[in-house]
This record gives sequence, C-alpha cells and structure tokens, in this order.
Amino acid sequence: MATQELKEICCDSGGTSRNPDGLELLPVHNQESVDDVCCGPPAGPASSEHERPGYDLCPFVESFKQTPVGAVPKVKTALTPGDRFNTFKVRLGLNRDQYKVAPGLYCLGDATETSPVLVTANYKLTFDNLRKELSGLAVWILVLDTRGINVWCAAGKKTFSTQEVIQRVKQTRLGEVVRHKKLILPQLSATGVSAKLVHRGCDFKVIWGPIRATDIKAFLQSDMRAERDMRMVTFTLPERLVLIPVELYFLRKYLLWILLASFFLSGIGTDLFSIQMAWRRGLIIFTGCLLGILAGAVAAPLLLPWLPLRAFALKGLITGLVLAITMLLGLGHMVDLIESITLILLIVTISSYLAMNFTGSTPYTSPSGVEKEMRVAIPIQAGAMLLVPIGWVAASFIF
Repeated sequence: MATQELKEICCDSGGTSRNPDGLELLPVHNQESVDDVCCGPPAGPASSEHERPGYDLCPFVESFKQTPVGAVPKVKTALTPGDRFNTFKVRLGLNRDQYKVAPGLYCLGDATETSPVLVTANYKLTFDNLRKELSGLAVWILVLDTRGINVWCAAGKKTFSTQEVIQRVKQTRLGEVVRHKKLILPQLSATGVSAKLVHRGCDFKVIWGPIRATDIKAFLQSDMRAERDMRMVTFTLPERLVLIPVELYFLRKYLLWILLASFFLSGIGTDLFSIQMAWRRGLIIFTGCLLGILAGAVAAPLLLPWLPLRAFALKGLITGLVLAITMLLGLGHMVDLIESITLILLIVTISSYLAMNFTGSTPYTSPSGVEKEMRVAIPIQAGAMLLVPIGWVAASFIF
C-alpha cells in the first residue's frame, strides 16, 4: 500500500482500520505496528502547563515551584553545551546585545521562605556565572532588568539601580515569598544602588555580597561574612585576555573601509593616480593600521600592569610607539621622512584610542578619571588622525 494511502487511514479500537469514508480496508493483527505507520511515531512529552502561545521555556529552567505568588521557574546549575557555545560566541562579540534573560524571580534547589535572595543582572553571561556556582544550595535569584548589561557596567549606567531593585521587589511580590527581608547584592553594584533608599522603598535590607560569583557559596556558608579577598577587585591576565576578542570583533566592520581608504590615498600623486603607488604604499599604511590595532587592543591590555603612566591613552601611546618604530626599522629606506612621521602618528593614535576602551573593565581608574582622560585625549587623537591622510598624500608630492 502506498505511503500516502496509509496516512489517510484512521485507526480505531475495533480491530480494523477504516478510511474517512468508513470503509473497512484491512484487518488489524498488530495494532501497535499499524499505529506506528498510520498515526506517526509515539507521542512525545506533554507540553508544560506554563507554556504560552508565542513563548518558549528556556533550556535552563528544569521545573516550576509553587509559591504564594504563583509558579516560579526553578533553574539548573549545570551549564549545557549550548550555554557554553553561546558564551563562546558572546566572548567574540556575537549577539552580545541580545544575550539576556527575562527579569523576575527564579529559584534554585528547594528554596523556602527562609532561603537567601541573590540579586543579579539579566545579562545571561552573568546569570550563568552565578547559577553554576550555586550547586547544592537552595536560594532565590532576583534578576533585574539591566538591559542585558553586566553588573558593574549596569551600575555605572544606572540600570542596576536603587529604583530598579525596589520596583522588581514589588513587582515580584517578594515580600510574600520570603520572610527575612534581606537582599544580597553583588558588591560591584554598589555604585548604582543606595542601601538606605532600598530599605526605605521596599522594606528590604541590602547585604553586599562578594565581588566574584565563585565566592558566593563560601559567603553564604560563613553566615554572609565576606573575607578580605572577596572584596578585592582583580584584573588578572586571564581576565584581560577574555576582553580582547570582543574588541577585535567590533573592529572588523571598519577594516574594509580602512583598506579602501589606504589604497585610494596611496595612489594619489603627481600622475594624478597611480595603481602601482596605490598597491605599494597602500599595503604599507594598511599594515600600519593593523599594527595600531594590535598595539592598542592586544598589547596594551596584556602588558597593562607593567606599562608606565596612569592614563590608558598614554599606555596605548607607548605600545603604539614601540610597534611603529619596529615597523620603520623593518621598512628601512622604503619610506621617506614624511611617510615615517605619518606612520608613527597613525599607529600611535589608533593604539592610544583603542587602549582607552579598557578603562571601564578595570579597577585602575575611576569614572571621573575616565571622563577627564577622555576629554583631554579624544580631541588630540581626532586632530592627529586628520593629519594622517594629509601627511600621507603630501609625501607623494614632496619627494
């Protein structure tokens, strides 16, 4: 019998199979095999009672816990291969702006009305880093709407704020779920949250937790007392390394325009435009751009603790100057004086500007210090970049 005909059979429980017109087609000797052929594969698991049209249950939700305010998602502590792959993509800058979880109340383990409440950002990388450190614990997790930004940056941008904490506590009716009236906030959120105003606004006391999620279990087990090293902000080599791929990824969209501009400017000369000059000089200045990126986005963060001077713009200037001199030594007599000066200006400026991107990731500077540095450095960097095309084109006319 053809497959299409089998699909049209309607199985009944009377030992025969009938088509939609009610005509008997064949005796059923093995009802299970006929069901497999006629009615498709065995049914999968039933849909969750919490599913809604247009919404999917997140893979990190394993079940739901009934509370006085309704069902609360219960999350897993183990990260799946999908979680790790998405973390890898986000570290490269892919889909970074949309990597977030829904704000609200979650639970972990057999949380009760006496379980602690941890407050975090809705950036999924932050959420994942927290939940994977909570294995074996029973806690509530209150996720704020930080627009998909991590705790430290969100506090600086005022999305991890006093008002957001108060609003989220009231919206989730947290006071009906727990009775201890305590919130554990990450220490890095302190710049955006006033503990006094939170208590006044929602009657919950703020307890400042440790800086790193890896310390949260020890913090809870020691009756919410933080050791000195739990309060210390670090910026180690591995912590600096993970920032580099994101910086490089964001620069990719500019490389084609830089390449085109390099070859166009390099071909301008006394013959109006020379393909030979565009190729030879274009490769040189484009290489200079790449070295500037390498100096500011890779060398500067890697060597950060050992570079002199406090300002990041000056640290980038140093790494850029070293690579610029190295390039000129390699080129030898292939470039003249004006071209050499222009290349130094180009590499140093790019490096200085890119190094400043790391100011918001480190404990080396304060927000006011960053603002002051940028007010001084950016106009100088902009002026220097205006001189680069002028110097590069002028060199082909003078020599």
